[in-house]
Amino acid sequence: MRELLSKSLVVVSVVVAGVFAVEPATASTATTLATAAERTGRYFGVGVQGYKLTDQTYVGILNREFGVVTPENEMKLDATEPQQNRFNFAPADRIVDHALQQGKRVRGHTLLWHAGQPSWLAGLRGTALRAAMLNHVTQVTAYYRGKVYAWDVVNEAFADGTTGARRDSNFQRTGDDWIEAAFHAARAADPTAKLCYNDYNIENRAHAKTQAVYRMVRDFKARGVPIDCVGLQSHFTANHPVPADFATTLRDFADLGVDVQLTELDIEGSGAAQAENYRRAVTACLAVSRCTGITVWGVRDSDSWRASATPLLFDHSGAEKPAYTAVLDALRCAR
Repeated sequence: MRELLSKSLVVVSVVVAGVFAVEPATASTATTLATAAERTGRYFGVGVQGYKLTDQTYVGILNREFGVVTPENEMKLDATEPQQNRFNFAPADRIVDHALQQGKRVRGHTLLWHAGQPSWLAGLRGTALRAAMLNHVTQVTAYYRGKVYAWDVVNEAFADGTTGARRDSNFQRTGDDWIEAAFHAARAADPTAKLCYNDYNIENRAHAKTQAVYRMVRDFKARGVPIDCVGLQSHFTANHPVPADFATTLRDFADLGVDVQLTELDIEGSGAAQAENYRRAVTACLAVSRCTGITVWGVRDSDSWRASATPLLFDHSGAEKPAYTAVLDALRCAR
């Protein structure tokens, strides 16, 4: 639990589950990304790499600024089930334990993905692959029941391009119903976790991929498939900027009856231009009541999967960038 609360907050002398309840932060007392987002009813989170938890600067920023943690790689299939039905949760546990000890929530990423698969999975086909897939979802979700508040159940199942087609993955070749089967398995293993579909390049409502995901979610909601949220990864570049209709895209999904989240936000660039793009992305989320949170995909630029693009809120030394100030100001000014 954060120790550096403003003295102006009034601590309520009621203890609930061992945590002191406090008055919500106001704009003047919201001095971090997490507290500023919390005052809008949202979270502000970060993607974390477990091996960097020994870096004091990294951990200091993580503990101070962010309220939700997403393991970047440690919960993927190759990490958690390196051999069939032999699970290794130690790397993910390191991140989960740190987050929970600091009073943060955890987003699970990701149960099923066409990449990041262990070699044993490549030898399976048909019903054997489907059974192994569902067993993985069940075992991992059940193990983290009560610790992970939301899961990216399926990641990147749609192809890029103009067709809106499903990606030709080994999972897809087990049948078109593989995604909904995964959601049903996750719900059975943890009835309380939020279950999300996560993808990139679905931020522009006019794109075929966006429309295909929209149709899938609409169909799932109509048939009672247990989907609770859509994650829009939000990796923006000079050639793929924050779209002008981003808030409309978020609202379209939300109107289907699901939450929406920016799950892997990073924006190529620097200085004022990058700051303005971050402000636009955050403002789009703030404009949609069911946009429940934002996660940036790394702590410092040097921690990013595309470090040369300097896409994050803190520079390689851990100093706040103009983009950080733009995000904090947008959150604090939200009504």
